[in-house]
This record gives sequence, structure tokens and C-alpha cells, in this order.
Amino acid sequence: MFSATNGKIKLPPEDAVLVTSPLRCLFNGPFRDLHFNVTDHRIIPVHDVVFLDDFERNVKPLIYRPVTSEVAESANVDEEATPAEEEQRSFIPISSDTRRTASASNSRRPIRIVPDWTENAVQGEHYWKPTSASGDLCCLNEECIKSGQRMKCSACQLVAHHNCIPFVNEKSTLACKPTYRDVGIRQYREQTTTHHHWVHRKLEKGKCKQCGKFFPMKQAVQSKLFGSKEIVALACAWCHEIYHNKEACFNQAKIGEECRLGNYAPIIVPPSWIVKLPTKGNFKSSIRVSNKNNAASGSGGGGAGGGAGGGGGGGGGGKSKKQTQRRQKGKEEKKEPRAFIVKPIPSPEVIPVIVFINPKSGGNQGHKLLGKFQHLLNPRQVFDLTQGGPKMGLDMFRKAPNLRVLACGGDGTVGWVLSVLDQIQPPLQPAPAVGVLPLGTGNDLARALGWGGSIFFQGYTDEPIGKILREIGMSQCVLMDRWRVKVTPNDDVTDDHVDRSKPNVPLNVINNYFSFGVDAHIALEFHEAREAHPERFNSRLRNKMYYGQMGGKDLILRQYRNLSQWVTLECDGQDFTGKLRDAGCHAVLFLNIPSYGGGTHPWNDSFGASKPSIDDGLMEVVGLTTYQLPMLQAGMHGTCICQCRKARIITKRTIPMQVDGEACRVKPSVIEIELLNKALMLSKRKHGRGDVQVNPLEKMQLHILRVTMQQYEQYHYDKEMLRKLANKLGQIEIESQCDLEHVRNMLNTKFEESISYPKVSQDWCFIDSCTAEHYFRIDRAQEHLHYICDIAIDELYILDHEAATMPQTPDQERSFAAFSQRQAQNERRQMDQAQGRGPGSTDEDLQIGSKPIKVMKWKSNKDRLFSFNEDVFGCGFSPILEQTSDAILLAAQSGDLNMLRALHEQGYSLQSVNKNGQTALHFACKYNHRDIVKYIIASATRRLINMADKELGQTALHIAAEQNRRDICVMLVAAGAHLDTLDSGGNTPMMVAFNKNANEIATYLESKQGTQPVDGWLDD
Repeated sequence: MFSATNGKIKLPPEDAVLVTSPLRCLFNGPFRDLHFNVTDHRIIPVHDVVFLDDFERNVKPLIYRPVTSEVAESANVDEEATPAEEEQRSFIPISSDTRRTASASNSRRPIRIVPDWTENAVQGEHYWKPTSASGDLCCLNEECIKSGQRMKCSACQLVAHHNCIPFVNEKSTLACKPTYRDVGIRQYREQTTTHHHWVHRKLEKGKCKQCGKFFPMKQAVQSKLFGSKEIVALACAWCHEIYHNKEACFNQAKIGEECRLGNYAPIIVPPSWIVKLPTKGNFKSSIRVSNKNNAASGSGGGGAGGGAGGGGGGGGGGKSKKQTQRRQKGKEEKKEPRAFIVKPIPSPEVIPVIVFINPKSGGNQGHKLLGKFQHLLNPRQVFDLTQGGPKMGLDMFRKAPNLRVLACGGDGTVGWVLSVLDQIQPPLQPAPAVGVLPLGTGNDLARALGWGGSIFFQGYTDEPIGKILREIGMSQCVLMDRWRVKVTPNDDVTDDHVDRSKPNVPLNVINNYFSFGVDAHIALEFHEAREAHPERFNSRLRNKMYYGQMGGKDLILRQYRNLSQWVTLECDGQDFTGKLRDAGCHAVLFLNIPSYGGGTHPWNDSFGASKPSIDDGLMEVVGLTTYQLPMLQAGMHGTCICQCRKARIITKRTIPMQVDGEACRVKPSVIEIELLNKALMLSKRKHGRGDVQVNPLEKMQLHILRVTMQQYEQYHYDKEMLRKLANKLGQIEIESQCDLEHVRNMLNTKFEESISYPKVSQDWCFIDSCTAEHYFRIDRAQEHLHYICDIAIDELYILDHEAATMPQTPDQERSFAAFSQRQAQNERRQMDQAQGRGPGSTDEDLQIGSKPIKVMKWKSNKDRLFSFNEDVFGCGFSPILEQTSDAILLAAQSGDLNMLRALHEQGYSLQSVNKNGQTALHFACKYNHRDIVKYIIASATRRLINMADKELGQTALHIAAEQNRRDICVMLVAAGAHLDTLDSGGNTPMMVAFNKNANEIATYLESKQGTQPVDGWLDD
């Protein structure tokens, strides 16, 4: 059936072949060529010809156990099986043997060097990089297949061969240190401690934490020379504590101990801060698809979009509902779902630092730094800028208190981070301070902040990362000016030198300097030559030699000797063109920092009224000649022109310009430079210079919104709908570091003491509106674990279990007016009893702003009997002879229900109008004050409900339909609002809703034609 000539097995192309021998093995069709070793019955699939003498050296065989006929029949591949299932069923490995194959999922898992931020992220994933250091032995020991290059995890320092990595991924004991919490969105605060992550070491330096003895060098030499597999130490991947692998130094009790994160704890982001959000449908997610479907069906059957109101409205409601669902689906597709969220625990001792590294800066230094930072910090606070830029990291850590940013790269990298900070909306408050770790050759900004060193020190040169992190933690905050560059074409000039010219400068923000002339020409020539032949510019010394060559060439040619004739320079409104002409400048330089061109100082500090500073709001203008340019390297200065706050340059021909080292040729233009903002930077601490005061305890301005239980149960998955239905209670200012217990006490006090807050039941709870893609409640027993910044951004939602809900069915709509009437009457009676006054009593004075309103003290029985008021005609009757007042309109416009109720009880009419004929009901509908609308409906006649303004002829229902206020439309229709009233444009409320794309409201109003309830109210 098969032949074993030359150690090679040729199988027929059938799907499955069973070898009829005492040890029967299952074969699969895709493996046509296999090697077979008769001595130990080992079978290996191969793609090319592999000789048996190379077998033990190159490939480790797959081991298969003997199978019976029953097992073979059960292992037959289903015709409809997926490729993954076929691969898993192809072979049956021996579980008891140490030599085995990796699972399909682990063998296909990509090897990563940076964390995965998608929903496919795996806890304990390693971050591999190649290593060639002697003594780095594979962690698999006997299971090692010794194939492939040796790889080392940057985070935990584990070593494995490239082909051993799938086997390492299968072992939970060899997992990397956890970088996040993978729990439900309700449990992420239940356990916030970090435990030690112990890693076995076969080779270790330093001394034991327990006994204080150094690890012997003899063992290190043996491990390097003979490949010793003995575990000599255990080290924590977080705090880097090391212990001897013996009972006297390390015991089982240390495994479960809490880790304090070592010397860098203040700047490390703990894994408990980073929470992986469960995917929709996951058992950890609180999203229930059935609830969403039920709510949708329920709202379609009895809500505003349902067809229960009439036969004509059913089809329209279904169509409108489908259109709404399609629009919502389109919005969801455009919005990228978040897989991770950062939930910081505020502490004044923690100053988290997120690191952005540009691997392309400084040769290969960026790649080295990436692994070093991943080892000392949480790998998820270290970002590779080539993997999407800094926006994702800044936006994710926006809530972290005392946040600091470390940009590792050149000046362009720092400018990139600062520009993204400007673009993020809403902006980070407070803005994080940005530090610089210089890579490359320029690093002028790093030098100005104290991180760059002298002219002979070219940025980072393999210094210990621990020292740099300590300096970042102890650094001080300073402000740095940033300048806006605005370029407009100079249409008054025609220029023939337009080849390869551009209408704008490369960057529109200046962080370091801006220049035009010969220096920009040299930088542009270098950039173009490097793009044409990148292989010639792989040496720092060669790059400097090229700069010197181009400078010497221009020294002879003097191409820009007439620069002053091509430009006009105005600084703070004063013309300095003549000074440029007198100095014979070949280049003009605008300095924001003292350093330029790799450490030179063109500005002479003895010139000018004040010593230059990066935060003084001034730019130093310097003129340079071709003779002065090389002399800057020897410590000389240029020609100081002036210090200015604004500058205006008019060019008459194409001139090379550069912004922070980015050069291009710019067409004749008018360039305006002015101050943009001040960025917060990290400077190396110096004696005698104070810190910029940054308040870490910023205040949060939150709008308090109340949600009913019925609204929450139906729309907790729909943030937009729940936001529209929520009732605004007021506003609160609070510190972001307050826990929810403190916030509850503060809100309860405001609810009880302030009349501006309506009554809220004691059985309310907080709603988290910013963690997941839907809302969910916070357990009262866990309020001490959560902070206000965890659950709110601009709006704080509370769930009131006893609050009245909106009508959802026609029966509820017909009974809603009577319910609102009784509720208003009960609230007024309770207020009278609480203030110790009778039904006819009034206050002496009522303060509205700064203008007091005088009212009667008491109404006599005669006045009460013969006056047109609700004491005679009952609740809901608005007397004709009531006093009108603008205060009624102000209370309705501001949403102050208590003030409106008090004014109405003192005899002020709810039919008060302004000069445009707008009533309090018009304002309440416009500004979505549902409680005001509810009170007016319960206290007024249908005449007020159907009053139209003088300007547009709109009733309250017109305004509610125009503003897309569905719940208010329901209340007005239930109260008897006319559906066929025409405004000045000839539109009914239904037509207004259609014109405003409020299809759901339009369909609802159409379904209510001819079905308005008659409750016996007095009409006009």
C-alpha cells in the first residue's frame, strides 16, 4: 500500500488511508509525502524532500498514538467541516508524551512586539524580539525542539526558540505578566490589587532580596558554556525582586503576595486600570439582545411609531421605524467600537507616564528603547508611533490624573504629539505635560528643556532607562510658547521660479524655529538627496559632512545675497527690511527656543530688553550670512534683529522655508506669525526654577439627568434615545476624584435643601454612561469602589425607581392627563402643608432675580368665593382675571418648576405672553422642560394648549414637533391639542414634523387624526 524506499513514504491521493498493521495510524489526504521512521514509528509531514539524516537536527517529529477501528471511524472528516476543524481532526497526539504539537489556534497566533488593542487580545501574551546573548536558554527544557532563532520577551524576559513559541503559548505557567483586567463591566472595581508575576531564571545577576547574597558567577559561567537547565532564581516581572530558588529564600506564601510594582510604581499604569470590554453577546456583557428586540417590538406596538392608533398609521409607522433603524445602524457602523477602556484610581502619589516611541528615530535606538520600556513599565502604556500615531493612546488615557507623556524621538516626534493634543476633541483637561527623550542628531527642543546635553552629546546613548524614568518622575513642569503660521498667496507678484514649489509651509505650528533663505535651502537639498539615495545617508558623520559641503558650496555661489530685496519683514508693525539689507543677511531665523541646528545659539543674550525664555511670548529674530552659519558651531552668534510678538513676511519670489526642520519651497506669499497657545512641557529639574502650578483636582461640570425605570429597561442599549427621554434636574460641580458615596451624599443634600431641584425618591441609583456602548446601573454596595470620573463625562445619569414614566400605550395616553392633574394637586397640597399655610395663603414677597414681586398676604373667603380661581372651579381651571407676569415666562424658559408653581399659586396667569405672543407652554416645549409642560397641562385649559404665537402662528404642538420632542407631543395630544391647526406657513404639526425629518412623530400625529380623547375639560 505504500513503500518506504530511501526513508520516504508515498501515499495515494485518497482522502484517508488506514495502514493495516498492529499499530494503525490515521492519515489525511493533504499530506502526500511523509517521512517514516520504522524504529519508533514516527511520521512527519513534509512539503519538500527531507532526508532522514537531517531529521533530528532540523525537525522534531509528530508523535501519534495507536488507534482502534472505532476511533478511526469516529475521526473521519465530515464533508461539511470547516478547514480549522479538519486541521484539528487530522492527527491525534499523545497527551502523555512531552513531545507534542501545538494547537491550531496557538500555531496561527501572530508573534507580536507591541500589545494588541483589539477584541482579539489575549491575556498573558508575550512581546518577542530576537536575541543572540549567550546564556539565554529556551524555557521549554526537554520539550524544546531547538528550531528557529532565539526570541526573548521584552516584558518578562522569557526566552524561547521561534518554533517553540506556539508551545509556550499553550502553557499558562509560562504566560507573560498580565497587562489588563478581563472581567465584566460591573466587576472591574472588585479587585484592584496587583500580584507578583514570578518568572524562572536560569541565569541571573544581582543579589537575593531575602538573604542579600549575590548569585554566584560560577553558575552563570556554567549556564553560558554548558547550557545548564537548572532554575537558579525567581524574579518578579513587575517589581523585579529576585530570590534564590530554595526554601530558605522563596516559599509558596510569596506567590499570592501583593506586588508594590517596585521603584517605578508612581509612574507605572497598574493592570487594574485597563479594562477589556466584553464583546456584544459575551457572557460577561450585560447587553441582552432579547431585551432590545422586545423593546423594539413593544415600542412599535404601542408607542409613537406603532399602528395601534388607527389603520392608516400602521404602515407609515413600520416604514418610519425601518428608516430609523437603518440610520442607527449606519451610525453604529461608522463608530468604531472600543475594545479597551482606562479606569484610573485617583491618587496624588501616582503620576502615570505614557511613552510614545518613534522606532525610526536615531537609527535602531527606538527599537531598543521599546523593549526596555516594556520591561520596566506596563507594556500597554508604551506605544509605537508607527502603529497608528499617538491619538489612540492620548484619547484612551485622557481620564488618568496627573498624566505625563514621554515622547522618544526627534523634534518632529514631539511636534507630532503636541499637534494631536491640539486636535483631540473634547480637549484633555488638564493637558498632560510632555517630556522628551532625544533620539537622533538635532534634538534642539530636548536641549532647551535640559534633556539633550552639550553640543558633543547627540541625544540618548544607551543610558540606563531606570535613571531616565526617575528623572521624568522628578521633572518640573514649564510652559512653552507655540506659534501659528498663516500663509496666503501674494497675488501682486508673478514668479517664474515655480518648479516644485508649494503654496504653504510644511507645518502650520512653530515649536522650535522658523527660517527662510540659505539654511532652509541646505536642509531642503539634504532632504531631496536622501530621498533619492537613502543608502548614502546612513551615518551621522556623513550627514554632517554633507551639510558642511553644501554650506561651503553656497559660501562661494552666494545664491541668497539679494534676500533682502525679495522679502519685506515687519515685526510688531515696524519695518525691519532695511536692517536686513544693511547686515547682508542670507537667511532670517525666528527662534522660539535658544537652541538651533544641533546645539548652536544664534541669539546673543546681551542684546534686547529681556533674556529670552521659552514662555515669554516673544520670538527672537536673527539674521545670518553664509559666513556666520559655520561660525555658529564655534560658539559665535548671528545678527540680532529684534524680539517681537507678531511678525509679517511678504515674499516676492519662491524662497525655501523650513518649520522645525521640515523644509520646502514656498511660492510668493504673505506669512503671518502670531502666538497660538502655551504647551505644558517637562523640563529637567534645576535649582532656582519653580514648577508651573497645575491643579490635578480639576472640577467637573455635570448636568444631572433623571431616568425612569421603564425608560431604562426599554432603552438602556440606546444612548441617544435615553438621553432624549431623560429629565434634566440641574447642574453640579464636583471633583473628579470623588467616589460615588460622596457624590450621593452631596446630591441628597441638594435634593432636600434646594428648591431648584425637584423631589427624587430615596431609592435612586447611579447609571454608568461612558464605560460600555450602553448604560448600566451601579450597585449601591459598590459605590465606594467607583469614582465619578468612571461613570460620567459631561452628564450624570441617575435612575429613579419611583419617578413617573411617560405613556407608552393609547390607554396610558388617555389616562395621563388625569394622572398629571392629580399629581399637581397633591404636590401643591404637600407644599402648603410643609410651609404651614392654608389653601388660600400666599407669600408676602417673591424674589425673581433682583426684582421683588409684591403679592397679597391672604385671600378672604369672600374673595375666594367670588373670584375666578381654582378654589371654586377646581384644579385645572386657569382664571381669566389672573395677573400676567414675565416671571412666568422666565420660569418656564429656565425650567424652574418650583418658581412657576409658586407664581401660579400667587395668582399669576399661565396665559402670560410676551410681545411675540409666546406663552410659558411655548418656551417649555422649545427647551424640553417636560415637568413644566406636565404642570401647565394639569393646571390650564385647552385654550392655553392651543394658543398660537403672533410671529409664526405656531402652537405648542407645532414647536414640540419641530424640536423633535416625542414625549411632549404625546402629552399635548393627550391633553387635547388640535392636530389640524395651521401656522402662518400653512403647515399642521404633522407637516412640520415631516419637514424636520421627525418621521416617528409625524407618523404618530397622523395616526392620532380623529382619535383625540375628550376628557370634559373646558374649551375656549
